[in-house]
Amino acid sequence: RPPRSTLFPYTTLFRSILEAGAEEALTQLHHNGITNLSANGWVYLNSEHGPAYYKKRFMGDSYYEAYITPTTPPVVYSHGFVPVPLSPASQVGMILASLANGETTAPNYLRRRVRIETKGGALFAKGMVAKGQIDLNGNNIATDSFDSSESLYSDPGGLYPVSNPAKTKDNGDVATNSGLINSLNVGNADIKGRVSTGPGGSVAIGPNGVVGSKAWVEGGNHGIQPGYSTDDMNVHFNDVVAPTTSMTPVGGRVDGIRYDYVLGNGNYSLSQLKNKNVMVTGNAILHVTDSLQFTGNTGIIINPGGRLELYVSASSAKVAGNGVLNRTGNALNFWYLGLPQNTSLDLSGNAAFTGVIYAPNADFSLGGGGSDTIDFIGASITKTVKMNGHYNFHYDEALAKKGPINAYVVTSWNEL
Repeated sequence: RPPRSTLFPYTTLFRSILEAGAEEALTQLHHNGITNLSANGWVYLNSEHGPAYYKKRFMGDSYYEAYITPTTPPVVYSHGFVPVPLSPASQVGMILASLANGETTAPNYLRRRVRIETKGGALFAKGMVAKGQIDLNGNNIATDSFDSSESLYSDPGGLYPVSNPAKTKDNGDVATNSGLINSLNVGNADIKGRVSTGPGGSVAIGPNGVVGSKAWVEGGNHGIQPGYSTDDMNVHFNDVVAPTTSMTPVGGRVDGIRYDYVLGNGNYSLSQLKNKNVMVTGNAILHVTDSLQFTGNTGIIINPGGRLELYVSASSAKVAGNGVLNRTGNALNFWYLGLPQNTSLDLSGNAAFTGVIYAPNADFSLGGGGSDTIDFIGASITKTVKMNGHYNFHYDEALAKKGPINAYVVTSWNEL
């Protein structure tokens, strides 16, 4: 067996080639998930690993071949190829032959392979997330969590346990990618969960503010519980892509009440949605391109059995008055999806909100309510957050289990 010091250069070269192939495959998964793996020149074929998407790339005289299986979760294979020296009888040739166990798949090349298992990282792994500053500057602001998918942590039907606080949990996390001083201003809020900033960022907290476990917050403490603040937040959020739409919605009656628009199963589009009453009875997608505003007694109602994905290209959106009434009680049944053009979202009024907000380029403002406390049930990801009212923010942990995947991470690396 050759000395370890002699093997080192070739072991290092193989490792570099294999890691490069794995990195390209994981990057492809990050940007395309498993629904668009043919992008960026990847080719679908039947490989030795079964049906997979394939990519080959040279790195000098060496090269790699990467494979991604379109499974849930996907498996990545990286094959590294290193040229054999011209004199196979030389000591170096014998070393390489030893490294590859005599296996060659092309003239003058030796191969090493790894199998990489992955798992998906939840897009909504935390309750309130922003790319920039978060300012919890209102009165009586609090966060906590529950789990609509488990009866131990929710009321019947998966509802937030309003009357049974013993069922609530303490994963009402608040996080920002910002690395600035006072990236996150807790103010005097009660945060049952953790706070995170980007590298180098800091958290400001008022004299009556508190961050920590349920026991810490309910125990009359102030300040941040040790271990409940980090500066390691660094998450990429992809832009929303406009859906394919085919219909203009029309009005109608539901349960004897007239609505300006009734949305059943299907994809719809409107240029303007301003002070109209909308009833959702089926699994609907609605794209509003130019203007979105609700005031007074107008808004969206999602009936039991209904679900709405609301895509917004309008630069600003204002939801006040009756806002969005999600009668299903489940945040997964209402999605606000802001496209890159959507840079402002204002949520106000006196109505509770149950749903999910994903608008990574929008400044998100929550206000109104007067002296009443308003419940926000679900999760949000926006550019910034500013709270001016009385809000209780209840993160539904089921979103991490049933919601979309943001990125795939490596769980195992095994040489074949």
